[in-house]
Amino acid sequence: MQSPRPLSRSLPRLLACCLLFSLSACSSLAPRDPLHIDLVGLEPLPGEGLEMRFAVKLRIQNPNEGAIDYNGVALQLDINKQPLASGVSSQGGRVPRFGETVISVPVSISAYSVMRQAWGVSGFKPGQDLPYALRGKLAGGLFGTMRFSDSGTLNWPAPASAPMQP
Repeated sequence: MQSPRPLSRSLPRLLACCLLFSLSACSSLAPRDPLHIDLVGLEPLPGEGLEMRFAVKLRIQNPNEGAIDYNGVALQLDINKQPLASGVSSQGGRVPRFGETVISVPVSISAYSVMRQAWGVSGFKPGQDLPYALRGKLAGGLFGTMRFSDSGTLNWPAPASAPMQP
């Protein structure tokens, strides 16, 4: 029967294997360019009670060397620095390398959010900019989640001018 190796002789080999494994794992975490997200559509959905629901359609462009697989989507839309709509979906799919895809995420707008937004914009003047922020993520496992965001301003519309009286 062969005697077991002393720990002092096998420890360096074990440490070398662990080091090589951790270095190869880190190489798969190469930095990625951010995704480019565009809002391309809104479709009404049936709601419950006083809530409003919409299917938000997003075009996701992937400017990276590798495809992005995802198995869930989360989305939040803020208007005038206040939350307006949020939604999640367990849908999965793939955004091809240097490609794009359109996904649909159901979002809810509560009656409270609508009242808060109405109160917030009540002091806005025609032509004033209204800031918005869109944040979300494509879930892809422990190290595959890709976060995205977009922000800008919407122009508060001027009231329609009254027809001239003769």
